[in-house]
Amino acid sequence: MAYRIEDSCIACGACEGECPVSCISMGDGIYVIDESACIDCGACASVCPTDSPKPL
Repeated sequence: MAYRIEDSCIACGACEGECPVSCISMGDGIYVIDESACIDCGACASVCPTDSPKPL
């Protein structure tokens, strides 16, 4: 299962640097996760101040 970043993202960038497979990038106003590359580690969710990354 992969993670997806919800609309509550405030684009702070905390998650991007935590991803061990670099599958998080800036999208249209919020960060997005490449679900095909996500390894479901939860590192992004552990540092997000708004709990935006959620497992699918």
